[in-house]
Amino acid sequence: MAKVTKKQKEVRAKVEKNKAYSVDEASALVKEITNVNFDASVDLAVRLNVDPRKANQMVRGVVTLPHGTGKDVKVLALVTPDKEAEAKEAGADFIGLDEYLDKIKGGWTDVDVIITMPSVMGKLGPLGRVLGPRGLMPNPKTGTVTMDIAKAVSDVKAGKIDFKVDKTGIVHAAIGKSSFSADKIAGNAKELLTTLVKLKPVAAKGIYIKSIYMSSTMSPSLEIDLKNYAGN
Repeated sequence: MAKVTKKQKEVRAKVEKNKAYSVDEASALVKEITNVNFDASVDLAVRLNVDPRKANQMVRGVVTLPHGTGKDVKVLALVTPDKEAEAKEAGADFIGLDEYLDKIKGGWTDVDVIITMPSVMGKLGPLGRVLGPRGLMPNPKTGTVTMDIAKAVSDVKAGKIDFKVDKTGIVHAAIGKSSFSADKIAGNAKELLTTLVKLKPVAAKGIYIKSIYMSSTMSPSLEIDLKNYAGN
């Protein structure tokens, strides 16, 4: 059994057992209990009372975090030549079409988000095996297949994220960095949770949100009080 270090004991001592924290309390405490020598990611794990195997209970959406993600998101814009200037002005990191399709066929996926146009989606179909497992396949529902390339790129760069409930009924999302102020972490968390409540499927009965936990990289998890978010 691994030995608990002095620092780990100090961190654990700050977390009250069996306490459900408010979002504001957890956002302040997660900064205190983050004990790594890099800017740790702050994450939410939300367990939903849905059956993701049923189409009418699938929860998927997008949210623009008011304070951004704290991450430099690398965006690939797969666009026709007439849209390249628009993508460049909006801040896309990689811009082009056939040359990048060939790179992806070869296994290149060094980007965080791919944005494209409806007319290009036919060319992306054969790359589903490469892009799908990495969550990189563009989707109209998340705003990554659009004719308004500039807005799509700008939104992603500003902190727009997409999320999807996994097969166990949990939504995992990064909502910022430990270097953020507690207010910014809380603001981002509340925005995501409010969005999730709005997306409650009609077919989901009873308590919608079963549990919420906040944590940072390698920190203990903090349980969030469901009072405002159960979505009954």
